[in-house]
Amino acid sequence: MTPLSPEQARDYLVGSSGLRAVQHPRGRAGVRALLDARRCIQLDPLDTIGTNADLVALARVDGIKKGDVYRHLLPGAAFEHFAKERCLIPAARFGVWRSGAHATPWWRTSERMRKLPPGVLDAVEAEVRSRGPIALHDLQSRGRTAPMDWSGWKGTPKVAKLAAETLWRQCRIVVCGRTARGKIVDVPDRALAHVVDLPHDHNFDRTVLLDRVEAAGLLAETSGPHWSMLYDVRGGPLPEQLIAEGLLERVTITGGRRTYLAPAGFRDRGFPADDGRMRILGPLDPMIWDRKLVEHVFGFRYVWEVYKPAAKRTYGWYVVPLLHDGRLVGRMEAHVEGGEVVVDTRWLEDGAAFDEDAYAAAIRRHAEAVAGLGRAHKSSATAQPCTPR
Repeated sequence: MTPLSPEQARDYLVGSSGLRAVQHPRGRAGVRALLDARRCIQLDPLDTIGTNADLVALARVDGIKKGDVYRHLLPGAAFEHFAKERCLIPAARFGVWRSGAHATPWWRTSERMRKLPPGVLDAVEAEVRSRGPIALHDLQSRGRTAPMDWSGWKGTPKVAKLAAETLWRQCRIVVCGRTARGKIVDVPDRALAHVVDLPHDHNFDRTVLLDRVEAAGLLAETSGPHWSMLYDVRGGPLPEQLIAEGLLERVTITGGRRTYLAPAGFRDRGFPADDGRMRILGPLDPMIWDRKLVEHVFGFRYVWEVYKPAAKRTYGWYVVPLLHDGRLVGRMEAHVEGGEVVVDTRWLEDGAAFDEDAYAAAIRRHAEAVAGLGRAHKSSATAQPCTPR
């Protein structure tokens, strides 16, 4: 076991997550370097002040705007698939994913296949090869079927789109771009021609577990969302095997019972000094994937409340954390309106120093990136203490 104090764990998490200072080049090169360093960027379609992917990038890369994550990575530098849920993944990993044809347990592949007429997968794949890159909504109509149903959430009834989703899961087609109307797809030997035939480790579980530990910094061995897509791996022999091979270490943190997996030699890694910026974190930023770990080492309790009924929310619908000087010092709920970032409510953590100048600079940077005007409008709501309303 490698023992850490909460303070040491916090310092390492901030550094390993790339949140101490800007370390990547500006613009396109920086976004691509970011994805390689982070191993994946989790996707979510909700957009109040940028999507989660935007927020992850804007906290770490300068010279980019809302939407540049897709513009700078697709096509060619990334593909979309399930990692920590649905993510952007470096293109060099495509062979690993294709060999595993990985999907979430709840994706219900066999049920989808039963809804598809014989031969339709091959027909849609041939159409994409012939007409691609092509938007999903431009695929030839192939009729309708009963949609998938997840506790009231309905999937697509369109056979062509359902077939495309299945081909995507099998890595027979890839998402190569996005527009306001949806995804653009192509065959991998065209969209990822430079990497599609690269040699790779065919052991999907091994590769993805090592990547997940790198992405998380400290990966708790207890079950939780931070193990998404790797639940079977967690309970198997692989973690112990990688420790025995000297690729991972087991870590404990004072004051807690959980054990964690960390990259071997992680304590010898050096990180830059903090640059003084306050950073707006996405709700699915890799540093805060493990909410229990965040509460233990930062003293910051965070729940993303978008799926809670309004009456049961502690703070708000889309509330994001604020990181400054290695501490989570507050949270805010905001939206974009009339070309400005409107901060609806801000909550400050009890006992944490809050730098108003750093906060104002963070809002200005964010407004320039997501609204394009470089200024923010604060609502009449005053800053609230962290005590929930």
